[in-house]
Amino acid sequence: MKRRKFIRYLQTTLLAVIGTGLTSKFHHSQAQTGESLTITWLGHTCFLFEGGGSKVLVNPFRQIGCTAGYRDPKVDTDLILISSRLLDEGVVEGFTSNPPPMLLYESGVYQVNGRQIQGIRTAKDREGGRRFGTNVAWLWQQAGIKILHLGGLASPIGIEERILIGRPDLLLIPVGGGPKAYTPLEAKQVLEVLKPRIVIPTHYKTEAADESSCEIAPLEDFLSVMEGSPVRVVNQDRISIAQSDLPQEGLLIEVLSYRFDQLSPNSLGSN
Repeated sequence: MKRRKFIRYLQTTLLAVIGTGLTSKFHHSQAQTGESLTITWLGHTCFLFEGGGSKVLVNPFRQIGCTAGYRDPKVDTDLILISSRLLDEGVVEGFTSNPPPMLLYESGVYQVNGRQIQGIRTAKDREGGRRFGTNVAWLWQQAGIKILHLGGLASPIGIEERILIGRPDLLLIPVGGGPKAYTPLEAKQVLEVLKPRIVIPTHYKTEAADESSCEIAPLEDFLSVMEGSPVRVVNQDRISIAQSDLPQEGLLIEVLSYRFDQLSPNSLGSN
């Protein structure tokens, strides 16, 4: 029953998006002087991107397993992108804004009022997708920043995907291992291939995890593998990046800090 309801929600939303020509609330993506992209970490692989006149939310989740102790990620947004229909990166029910946010969940090229958003299909796991199906990595430009969000991904990046992606300015990459995300070493190998300018690691174990059902590695394992690369730890869950902040050579690892101190007693495991 829940799966049928989910599919109906997706179909209805996608029809609404197609019917409006994928234009509602969005503006052209050319960066203006001094324009910046604001990125807010909402837990796990869920991030909100604000800039260029739009808000893009990627991978809202249900509070369960590795995401049990995060706040509900239902925030005001214009567009929702999901990488899969798994509970830790593809829960779209419960958004109550009017009009509702647009939703993209399948691979393909979409035009959103002059902005191209590309969903790149990959196998999610190391077994060609036989365990967890497919993953959609999302590629778009916002506020002059070329963004690639890999979602939850454990399979290698193929040659065709490399050509489609090019070099991202900002890469969000899972690093915690497990059956559906890169191990720290695998993530390092992907970085060597894609050569992003700024990297934000995702999908690693934090104090939000339910210890009995979360078997991924902490961030420190990835940072140890990346020893020698510059790392900036930000003592908040939000950063802003402008084109002028992008490294000209090499990469910079940006680590955001989830504000567990702002959790209310009733927010844990509310779903």
